Amino acid sequence: MAGFTPKTNPKRFHKSQIKFYFILIPIAAFMLLPIIFIFSQAFKPIDELFLYPPRFFVRKPTLNNFYELFAATKGSTIPVSRYLLNSILTALFTVIFTIIISVFAGYALSKKRFKAKNLIFTINNLALMFVPVAVIIPRYLIIQKLGLIDTFVINILSLLAMPIGIFLIKQFVDQIPDALIEAALIDGANDFQIIFNLIMPLLKPAISTVGILAFQVAWNSADASTYFINNENLRTFAFYVSNLTAVTGNTIAGQGIAAAASLIMFVPNLVLFIFMQSRVMNTMAHSGLK
Repeated sequence: MAGFTPKTNPKRFHKSQIKFYFILIPIAAFMLLPIIFIFSQAFKPIDELFLYPPRFFVRKPTLNNFYELFAATKGSTIPVSRYLLNSILTALFTVIFTIIISVFAGYALSKKRFKAKNLIFTINNLALMFVPVAVIIPRYLIIQKLGLIDTFVINILSLLAMPIGIFLIKQFVDQIPDALIEAALIDGANDFQIIFNLIMPLLKPAISTVGILAFQVAWNSADASTYFINNENLRTFAFYVSNLTAVTGNTIAGQGIAAAASLIMFVPNLVLFIFMQSRVMNTMAHSGLK
């Protein structure tokens, strides 16, 4: 029609977008329900936690669950804050070292020439299919031979070298022109300078995604504390939460404490994803391109 300009992808709101809102808003609301429930459950008093029929939203919010959570270990020599500190340190160092390892490995697998390069990348991709529990026995034997049983470093070491992180970084480095690397080499840059001054600034979306994935794994993992550590001082908050009912010794009172602990476990993941979601989406959109 004359004078008609189709709005295929308008930058601002246009009436043609209304049909999408009718579909997306109900889906978004449905997906928000578990998040709302986690928050609601953490602030419910005991009588609402065991109310029948169950009530989705809290009517009389309280902070007692959080007070009881931090008071649950008053009779113990190890406070809840110790578990939290261990988890924070574990997550922090795991993120830093995972990013470094993923960037270095991804750069080598993408831009360097050496024997068995394709075999190593294939093994890395095959590792994506294995869940940690499937290799727990050989991992334990290796850690025992290295003398790392009952050491804090095993909380970090057992989570490093994420196969998905190496895969994502390698896919992004593949998109960087070889001419750019060659120009840097001609200018006298070494591999470390290329990685830190050239590769890493270009890989911010992928690095952010790897950091989020590493944080989630480290923050939520209780495997090292369960299988490799006997010293309670070295265990993480995720381990404490997984054993919370036994720690409290009271199933009824322990439900409110468990709900508060679950919220503490969930919030850092949520906040991190909210701030990094644009970079994560960018990574997912380009990870398969070359």
